[in-house]
Amino acid sequence: MLMTTKVKLKESTQELLRCPICQSKLVLEEDHFQCTNDQCQANFPIVDGVPILINESSSIFSISDFLEYKSTTFNLNTKSKITRFLINLVPKFYLNIKTTKNYENFTELLLKENDNPQVLVLGGGILGQGMESLSSAPSIDLIGSDVSFGSGTELICDAHDLPFEDSSLDGVVAQAVLEHVVDPHKCVAEIHRVLKDNGLVYAETPFMQQVHMGRYDFTRFTHLGHRRLFRKFEEISSGATNGSGLALAWSYQYFLLSFVKSKFAQALVIAFARFTSFWLKYLDYYLIDKPGIFDSASGYYFMGKKSDQVLSDRELIKLYKGIRGGISPDYSR
Repeated sequence: MLMTTKVKLKESTQELLRCPICQSKLVLEEDHFQCTNDQCQANFPIVDGVPILINESSSIFSISDFLEYKSTTFNLNTKSKITRFLINLVPKFYLNIKTTKNYENFTELLLKENDNPQVLVLGGGILGQGMESLSSAPSIDLIGSDVSFGSGTELICDAHDLPFEDSSLDGVVAQAVLEHVVDPHKCVAEIHRVLKDNGLVYAETPFMQQVHMGRYDFTRFTHLGHRRLFRKFEEISSGATNGSGLALAWSYQYFLLSFVKSKFAQALVIAFARFTSFWLKYLDYYLIDKPGIFDSASGYYFMGKKSDQVLSDRELIKLYKGIRGGISPDYSR
């Protein structure tokens, strides 16, 4: 008797899976998921218990990337022991002031509306900062998806073509993800599609940050730009997750990094930059709720509920909370 490959995803989650190409139902075969549409007939392999549900016609990734264990967006083993040692000698300058509380609120809202909510985590190969309340709730089924193998990866999928049934999920999390997709508007449309009516979304996306993750870094959003991205959602809350202190430290580090090239030199620079600028993050405790933060934050968050209403651009611009107004800097001097 042939044995079927064990899949990390729960059976209840497997029931929600759909073909990322045609959105037809998938069935689990011995070592792959098979599309039930006779016109499509696509099959998707399972690698180490992780289904590879990629629409190769519209993705920058291919199924072979994962069959061959190629490095995609990140490699968990890129830093040498010496590099990690140097960087870990000094305090980290990264600080998400609002994230932990936001996840606590998100978790509370999920459990208020559902007994056993199913939540898709995009970029969930590594547990995000501040997610402890969400990940530790025993009644919440977290579905860890990514485009890279990580300790939390249960499903490989591209956010441009989410392999889930319409209106099937209670929540979606996209923390530090939407800057790394080529079309964030399509990804958010997919989030909207797979969420149940009144389903919840939580997203964090950078504004004042330099390029990270190399070639897989595409977009930045102002607070209003981020709100417009989620214009088909009713806002529960939004704002800065980290402030201009972190933005300054981040810029300072990358300024110094622009002078060096080798991995070892970069490690030295990062260690030096952190040692001399980590204290800037503590200023953000004072700045995080100031109006000026809406013009200068390192990153913004949005928590919202799926809606059948669309926020108009005229209403959008009324939501501006910063202090710059219509004043532009004078670049002629």
